[in-house]
Amino acid sequence: MQLDHVLLRTFIACIDAKGFGRAAQRVHRSAATISTHIARLEAETGVVLFLRDTRNLALTREGERLEAYARRILRLHDEVAESFHKPDFRGAITIGAPDDFISQFLPPVLERFGMQYPLADIKVVCAQTTVLAPLVSGSQVDLAIVTRSDGVTGKLVRREPMVWISARDRLALERRPLPVALFEPGSHARKVVLTALEQSNITFRATYESSSLAGLLTIVEAGLAVAAVTRLSAPPHLILPEGAGGLRMPEALDLVLIRGAAASNPLCDAMEEMVFDQQYRRQTDQG
Repeated sequence: MQLDHVLLRTFIACIDAKGFGRAAQRVHRSAATISTHIARLEAETGVVLFLRDTRNLALTREGERLEAYARRILRLHDEVAESFHKPDFRGAITIGAPDDFISQFLPPVLERFGMQYPLADIKVVCAQTTVLAPLVSGSQVDLAIVTRSDGVTGKLVRREPMVWISARDRLALERRPLPVALFEPGSHARKVVLTALEQSNITFRATYESSSLAGLLTIVEAGLAVAAVTRLSAPPHLILPEGAGGLRMPEALDLVLIRGAAASNPLCDAMEEMVFDQQYRRQTDQG
């Protein structure tokens, strides 16, 4: 069986658009063409892909199986196509991000960049916004994903909610004053956490601080304090339910991409494009 990638692309468009009509608009084809593509794909696979007796388009179990394969096939197809249409750029690029974003978001970006630009040298700087923003301004770092704050603006990558975390026994959550571990002074994350604490009307004391996510997680895991971090970086077993201990949820953080004034070359353009493409892919995968 040889599956046509055009049919697979139509199939994924129907899933993402949640309907044949909306998919037709998205891929600039007629509704009849969309129906024909899906019928051909079902004939080639020998299975029914969509349940057609519901108001909202729904996948069959076989359709769900094919979706996983189709997304992988199309991604690989696109990456191969792109790699053979990119010149062999040489040079170096430096990208920075806090440790949570580097570990949870950047690996597929860097993997794809490395495949398409094998002759480019990549340097990664792991630091907080308070460190990265001056480095970008001073052209020591080309691009960085940082938290939007006073004096730090850029292109929005994603809006990331904050969550409270505590050790499993939650003993720290019951203490008064409440022991809290905070990010370093001057960080926007610290500011929104302090605001949430004030709105919670809970007596607290800032007993620990760290510029490193790993440092905060270590303090919390040891049961010494509670902390608020981005949901992206929070270990699931530490996340407190909303309202636990009377704590208000801190304001979500806007994660933005900033570029240095001298970062005006094809490598930087490609890296920026891949960062935003990765965010789009995450949103698509998460529904």
